[in-house]
Amino acid sequence: MKAARIHAYGAIDDIRIDHVPAPVPGLDDVLIRVEAAALNPMDNKLLAGYLKDFFPLAFPYTLGTDLAGTVVATGPLVATVKPGDRVIARTDPASGGAFAELAAVPARLVVPVSADLPLASLAGLPTAAASAWQALFEAGAVQPGQSVLIHAGAGGVGSFAVQLAKRAGAHVTATASAANLDLVRSLGADKVIDYRNQDFTTFATGLDLVIDTIGGETLERSLGIIRRGGKLIGLSAPFDTEGPKARGIDAQFLFHQSDAGRLAAVAALATDVRLQSVIGQEFALADTAEALRSLSKGGARGKTLLMV
Repeated sequence: MKAARIHAYGAIDDIRIDHVPAPVPGLDDVLIRVEAAALNPMDNKLLAGYLKDFFPLAFPYTLGTDLAGTVVATGPLVATVKPGDRVIARTDPASGGAFAELAAVPARLVVPVSADLPLASLAGLPTAAASAWQALFEAGAVQPGQSVLIHAGAGGVGSFAVQLAKRAGAHVTATASAANLDLVRSLGADKVIDYRNQDFTTFATGLDLVIDTIGGETLERSLGIIRRGGKLIGLSAPFDTEGPKARGIDAQFLFHQSDAGRLAAVAALATDVRLQSVIGQEFALADTAEALRSLSKGGARGKTLLMV
């Protein structure tokens, strides 16, 4: 089979498309024929070695964590899925394996999905939609009637967060570029802010919750528009939480962790209420390096996929 691999920490140009033996599923593994895999900012961080203290990689390493495909075979201890089932999964980042024609994934990380939706539209759920769910409902504890600001509302996490927050009964404000304002409105945002031409701090105040995937100055300026007792959930990078705490703001850095129960809930929403998966770009597996280079530039609309 073909797999997008790296043989040491390095740069995007070091990615190679190798021909390798197909993985053999272990006792509790599921062998999946990958149809689509979704890219995440973490992929570039893993490649560069920025996360090696948290996720040390064994080389050669096959990139990618998010995938959608069809079960080919299962280990003898697997009872949750069977060959022919359509599934999505998020692999352990230290294991990777999604950017390949076949992937062996522990059954506890695999979730069956309905035949009603194209697999490509589901490939972006494992990290982006599940992170949005975790930020809103687990860390943010969003409630009906609360005011929520979601930065980068057209991005991978943001586009799901807008939909989930609106479904939860919140009043949703989102930032986006001018080209994406209509998209974010269509996802359910009550108010949209052109972040390049409008100062979001003048359009929102007294907020109950801010979901930030950008970090830096955007995160710092967001503190000024959150009410005392409100919450700030940052997903970009760790940040100082003591300053916000002194201002009466519950600020948390959210590091997304795989959870099959959460992913199953998201997958059910995608089927039952047509949670929209915004797909910005599609690349072939052979163009993995080009896809990651595009993602590294920032400002991506929705999810970037590899079509395997």
